[in-house]
Amino acid sequence: MNNLRPDLAVIAENVAQQSRILDVGCGDGTLLEALRDKRDCDARGMEIDSANVAECVGKGLSVIQGDADRDLAFYPDGAFDYAILSQTLQTTMRPALVLRELLRIGERAFVSFPNFAHWRVRLSLLWGGRMPVTRQLPIKWYETPNIHFSSIDDFRALLSAMDIKVENAWFLSGDKRRSPAAANLRAEHAVFLLSK
Repeated sequence: MNNLRPDLAVIAENVAQQSRILDVGCGDGTLLEALRDKRDCDARGMEIDSANVAECVGKGLSVIQGDADRDLAFYPDGAFDYAILSQTLQTTMRPALVLRELLRIGERAFVSFPNFAHWRVRLSLLWGGRMPVTRQLPIKWYETPNIHFSSIDDFRALLSAMDIKVENAWFLSGDKRRSPAAANLRAEHAVFLLSK
C-alpha cells in the first residue's frame, strides 16, 4: 500500500481484514480499491463529485453520489465497522454533525485533516500576511474547498466537547510520521481513529 497518500496509508494499515467500510468523500476510490484488494474489505464509498463517482464505478467499486452534510442520515445505525472521512471534514458545512453521523453508522471512524496550525502556515500568515500555498495545501484561498480551518488542538477540543473517544492518532509531515509532542505545531496532517 506504498502508493497511497500518507494519511490513506495509515488508515489502510490499521483497518482490520474483512471489515465493512464506508469511505465518505472517497475521491477517485484509491483507498477503497486498496482496502478491497489488499484487506478483503466490503468497501463502499460516497462521493460528491460525479466524475469521481464514474471513475470509481469504472474500477468496479460500489460508490454512490452523495453529500456528507446531508446524506449520511440515510444509512442505518451500525451499518459499518469503519466510517472513513479523509481530507474532507474541513470541507463540510457542519463538522460536528458529520462526526456524530460517522460514529452512528460506523463502530469506529477514521478522520484525517490538514492542520492549519502547522508552523509553515503560521509563518506565512505572520511574515507574509497571506494564506499559505504549500505542497500540502496547494490551492489558493479563493479556490479551496476548505471552509473550516482547524488545528489538531481545535479538533481535540471538539472531540472532548462531544465526548468522543480517541483510540489512536497519527501525525504526519509529508511522508514522515511525527511524535504527538508539539504535533499542533509540527504536523501538517493528522489521522484520528475515533469511537463512541
